[in-house]
Amino acid sequence: MVRANGAVSLRELARVVQTSEVTVRRDVRALEAEGLLDRRHGGAVLPGGFTRESGFPQKSHLATAEKTAIADLAAGLVEEGEAIVVGAGTTTQELARRLARVPGLTVVTNSLLVAQALAHANRVEVVMTGGTLRGSNYALVGSGAEQSLQGLRVSRAFLSGSGLTAERGLSTSNMLSASVDRALVQAAAEVVVLADHTKLGTDTMFQTVPTDVITRLVTDEPPLHDDRAATELQALADQGVQITVAGSSGGDAVPPGRPPRRDVPLPGQRAAAARHPGGPLRSAAAALAQDQVPQDRARVADLRRR
Repeated sequence: MVRANGAVSLRELARVVQTSEVTVRRDVRALEAEGLLDRRHGGAVLPGGFTRESGFPQKSHLATAEKTAIADLAAGLVEEGEAIVVGAGTTTQELARRLARVPGLTVVTNSLLVAQALAHANRVEVVMTGGTLRGSNYALVGSGAEQSLQGLRVSRAFLSGSGLTAERGLSTSNMLSASVDRALVQAAAEVVVLADHTKLGTDTMFQTVPTDVITRLVTDEPPLHDDRAATELQALADQGVQITVAGSSGGDAVPPGRPPRRDVPLPGQRAAAARHPGGPLRSAAAALAQDQVPQDRARVADLRRR
């Protein structure tokens, strides 16, 4: 499956072979030891380190349920009559399909796939950058794309990437894509990153958005055993990134104009949260209340309001 798709999630592997993720993870470790693949958080990819980048056909089959849930939540952040930029990627393509229903929206993009998803939306104006077509992800890149973004100002930028860490922020494996993404960020008052849990903790070659520039992360809920992803989410939150989490089964319902928010339990609380359904917010709030740090008190108050 990795050879065919370039990357695959542990959830998908477990579903296909009808076994547990624990068994799949053990087998993936064995395959990695033989040099047949590289493990990533929540999945596996072909060997290649920092420089390898999967093409669109491979990415489109990875974490599809998670991307759908993320796109549903992200669409709830967009308001009628707003002007936004949307970068290239399979997750942003899912977002674009949902934006077709937002009246009076203006979308600036360098992605042919995003533009295609909005092509028949009568109430949405699509503005495309110039540039050179990069066939692997159907995006316009290069100096032409960057120059067309100069002087632009919009309310929000929605971006995806190849990896996300608290230390470096969002990153990608391609220099040209990274350069255009940075230009998109400079045009926006707020930056929203769309990244499923398999990208959390993954660091690739070119930084696109530093952590301190990211306003919000929309992601899916990591598996209960994936403490590393949960730790990365906490590290991002500690640096001021707002975290919005969707369930992999489709997430919470999104009331128009008001996306739901779910706090991510700290790694040590995840097992307890699993034993008490509906209790992650209470557990997270209780843990935060133990720390007498002003910013933590504010977060506890916010959790109680939710």
